[in-house]
This record gives sequence, C-alpha cells and structure tokens, in this order.
Amino acid sequence: MNLARLGEESVERFGEYTALHFEGRDLTNVEQQRTAARVARALARMGVSPGDRVVVLLPNCPEVLAAYTGILKAGAVIVPIVFLLSPDEVRHILADSAAKVVITAPGLADKVEGWPGDVILVGGEAPVSTMKAARAWEEWLAREPDAFATVERADGDLAVILYTSGTTGRPKGVALSHANLASNARAAASLYELDRERWSLGVLPLSHSYGLVTLNAGNILGTKSVLLRWFNPEAVLDAIARFRVQSMAGVPTMYVYLLNYPDADRFDTSSMRSWGSGAAALPSEIVEPFEKKFGGRLLEGYGLTEASPVVSTTRLSGVRKLGSVGQPIPGVEVTILDDEDRALPVGETGEIGVRGPNVMVGYYGLPEETARALRNGWLHTGDVGRLDADGFLYVVERKKDLIIRGGFNIYPREVEEVLYAHPAVAEAAVVGMHDPLMGEEVCAFVALKGGAAADAAAIIGFCQSRLAKYKCPREVRFLPSLPKNPVGKILRKELRTLLR
Repeated sequence: MNLARLGEESVERFGEYTALHFEGRDLTNVEQQRTAARVARALARMGVSPGDRVVVLLPNCPEVLAAYTGILKAGAVIVPIVFLLSPDEVRHILADSAAKVVITAPGLADKVEGWPGDVILVGGEAPVSTMKAARAWEEWLAREPDAFATVERADGDLAVILYTSGTTGRPKGVALSHANLASNARAAASLYELDRERWSLGVLPLSHSYGLVTLNAGNILGTKSVLLRWFNPEAVLDAIARFRVQSMAGVPTMYVYLLNYPDADRFDTSSMRSWGSGAAALPSEIVEPFEKKFGGRLLEGYGLTEASPVVSTTRLSGVRKLGSVGQPIPGVEVTILDDEDRALPVGETGEIGVRGPNVMVGYYGLPEETARALRNGWLHTGDVGRLDADGFLYVVERKKDLIIRGGFNIYPREVEEVLYAHPAVAEAAVVGMHDPLMGEEVCAFVALKGGAAADAAAIIGFCQSRLAKYKCPREVRFLPSLPKNPVGKILRKELRTLLR
C-alpha cells in the first residue's frame, strides 16, 4: 500500500492525461511523476533517508503535489503545515517532528527563520537577511534526472504526520501509515459515482487531511482537477462555470459563503452534481436553499485526522437523511460507547468509536495520549453521536462543547441549527458561559448577512419560538465574522476567550 505507488499506478492504468489545471497551466499525470522523481532524487542527494521528516509549508500549487510524491518516493515522511499558522506554531511543529528539510515559499520564510535545517523555496529566493542558506526550487531540481526507483516501505511505516489544529492546546502530530491513508483513499474512491473525464474542483488545503484524501483518491480514480490556491467564492464560481465542474469537496463555511455571495447568479453552476461537506457540522437549514440556488446534491460526511480522515459519508445516489453524516465507508466500523466503553443500543447517544485500517498509528511522540485515544480496539473520537436502525450516523456534538445548564445537557449544534434558520444570520456558534446559579448559560455569537439587521432580543425570541426555553441563548453577541481555523472551521475556543 505504498502511497508513492498511487501515481505510478495511475499512469499504468490510464496512460498520460491532463490531470491538473492551475492558474493557466495544464499538467499531465506523467509530468507530475517526472517532477516527483526529481524531488526524490534531490532529497536523497541531501541525505534524506527513509523515515526522515520533510515539512511542506505552502499554499495549494502543483509543487505541493510534486513534493508530496517525491518525499514518499524517497521513503521519507511528509509533514504538511497549513501556511496560515503562526511562526510559533510552525516552529513547534518543526521541533516536534524533528524535520530535516523544509519546502516553503519566500513569503513564508520568516516562519522558519533561525531553523538550522535545509530550506527549499518555491517561487523565488528569500531575502538574504532572512534565509541565507535557502535554495530555489527550480535550481534545486535543475540537474536531477526524471526517474527514481521508489523506496519500498511497509504498510505500517509512517507516511504522513498531520498536526491537529490545536483546538484543545498545542498541535499534536497524528502519525498515519501508508496503509492508513491508502486504505482510506481506496474506500472513498470506491464510492465515486461521477465521470472521471469531467473536471472536479480542488479548494481544500492540500495540507489538511480532507484535502489529502481527495488527492490520493484522485490518483486512484484517474480524475482531473482544477486546483485553486485557496478558497475564494468568486474564483470557485468562475471555475465551475468555465470548466463545467461536476464535483467539489469543501467545509460548511465555504458553502455558507457561497450561498450568501451577492453575485452568485452571474455564474452557471448547472454542471455540478456533488458538493461534499466535512470537517465540521453542516447546518441543515442551508441544504435546501443551497441546492435550489446552485444545483447538485450537498452531501455531508464525517471524519477526523486520526481516521485518515473519512469515517462515513452520504452516497450521491443513495438515501440522504438530513442531519446525518451518512453511513460508514467500506472497511470502517462505527459504534456508540458509554462512559464505561460499552456499546450502546441503536438510537442512544454516546461517544463515537471508530475501528478499521484507517485508524492512526498514534500521536507522534505521545504514548500516553495515544493510549487514551486508542482503547479496547476502538478510536475514541471525543465526538458525541448516535446510530439509527439503518446504520446512519448522527454527530451531536464534541464532548468538550457540551453545555450543562442546571443539570440539563444542551448540544450547541441544536441551537446553531435554529440560529442559521433566522433570515438575517450568516454565521453562528454557541458556547457555554459561566453562570453562578445555573453552572452554565448559553451564549450565541452571530455574524449577520450583509445589509441584514437584527438585535439580540429578536434573535433570542426567534430561538424561543423553536426551542425549549432552557436551550435558548441567554446572551447574543454580534461579530463581523466568526473566528476560523485555516480550513474554515469555526473556532469555539477563541469565542470562549471573549467571555473572560
């Protein structure tokens, strides 16, 4: 299951074809493999050995794909870093992973300033004062041959260390093997129901687990993708119209932005068949208006980095149950556990447990945290959910986000669904705030749609018309936009800091 073989197998199976379009450039799968071979050779010449860690700190671009495949061909381990992270976060990852080489861009070079390892710069050279020892990507690869014998790796050998976003503290390295990622990509690819000769759209960061699995599955399926450097509503809609795109994977925030984009009607999106949603809860209230406006089906799935990442998904031609994240993908089992790690009956709520070949090796260098997460044969996700009689999974909430008011459990997602139904609300998130009498009260943070108006009393009154009174916000705070991580997931931890 050597991940480096996926691209090679694609060439053998499908021959040469245009696999990628990026900012006016077309690249074939064969061209991508040749560049990856040069990367592998250059890394080996620098002394990178099997198992060594190589950091890739770049926005989406073809060089990311070449770097990933080249690192794997050399037998090394990819450490992707989201380029929006702060210098402190980047330096923590460099130190924690004991990286040997960093591949980055001149505009990001300050984030690795002072780091003693080798640095390769894509797209120019860093200022001399910032990075004297850096080498330019083109120069680095110029004299390398475009053939390289892929280093053999065992299924259980590490392929990628993905650092979590740090919602509960310092980022942790999730260690994923070749078998973890390859099995997950093959299972996801087996559910593909679209035409491989039509374009898909890549907007997810390739440094994120969700973006990484779409890349791997694309190699297996021989699909072609229009790749965007980052998400931008205008660019997304323009690409869909120009290339007659049929599918896109994104996060809920992206779909909220698209739905509220004022010029969306200028673009023809009738070619779209599938909009995949993951990484955060999709507000059910936006599904019908989104599909009515843009066409296609908005399909929610569930995953986490520790599961490589896909656990379940809604099938394009299958039954969809709104509010559900679909059924487990092939080879993956899901159970609902109580506080004693016992399986709960259908319909009961508890912690989601996952088992399968996709479950991580562990947290890199953190044996105690690994032991807590991997218990009794199950990955304990920290998410609260339930299964119905048909095996559809419903994610209720993160355990740590549960609000307990006067002994009653309140799930933020339930309140947020109502907030999203308000015609003036563009974004919403709910957190618990300390209350001396009730223990906790509900506080809602809201961003309004452009030109819309609503005050706290109106928002609270709207909630009271649809929810039990104890679940309704005691307080509503308005922000221009809600804080998000680099993938677009709303950060409740930052909202909690506003309550202090």
